[in-house]
Amino acid sequence: RLPVEVQCQEAQLVVTVHRDLFGTGRLVSAAELSLGPAACRHSRLDPAHGTVTFSAGLHECGSTVQVTPDSLIYRTLLSYDPSPGSNPAIVRSSPAVIPIECHYPRRDNVTSGSPFPRSPFPRMPNFSIPFPFWDFPEDWSSERDFSSFRLGDVLNLQAEVGAHSHVPLRLFVDSCVATLGPGAGSEPHYAIIDFNGCLVDGRSDATSSAFVTPRPRQDVLRFQIDAFRFAGDARSLV
Repeated sequence: RLPVEVQCQEAQLVVTVHRDLFGTGRLVSAAELSLGPAACRHSRLDPAHGTVTFSAGLHECGSTVQVTPDSLIYRTLLSYDPSPGSNPAIVRSSPAVIPIECHYPRRDNVTSGSPFPRSPFPRMPNFSIPFPFWDFPEDWSSERDFSSFRLGDVLNLQAEVGAHSHVPLRLFVDSCVATLGPGAGSEPHYAIIDFNGCLVDGRSDATSSAFVTPRPRQDVLRFQIDAFRFAGDARSLV
């Protein structure tokens, strides 16, 4: 068995330390162990199995997060600080620091095929996040109850991550495509957001399309686009 075992869960990490930490037969005490720069104390002591367990949220105890193109990497430290013996003239053990890491995939697919498409994050069994996409009136007070617009109108669009027991998230939209039929690849199509989050519809001098800042929350993204239709199509439906 490993002296330190780590479980990377949805919103927390669980670190189980075997008290025979160095395999010498000398059992460390729970008071000599702490988690993270904040020196969080243990949450459970199991004398029968000789283990000390720490449970902490991914953002707790002074942990840090690194964002890579593919992953979120949460890092913290397990510290062992031996207590002085009865005779301060001698030392029988040295302090130790053990790095702890949890890796989560940063990206997954989000589909627009239904009002509540779901995006697994991270890739764990039976874990999904609602991803609503709504149209709002000018004051962003509530969802519109109709979906008809005239050319010259402004569409207020909001994407958000639904409430769930997940780590804090900052939402980005990599791409958004308007089509006449289901599927982003159907023809004709028009890219509203492209190139990993650029609102390309706003690059034209003839539009006022733009992201709305500041965000109301980090897990909400709002943007406005001018109403349009596909040329040569009698349905006027997007």
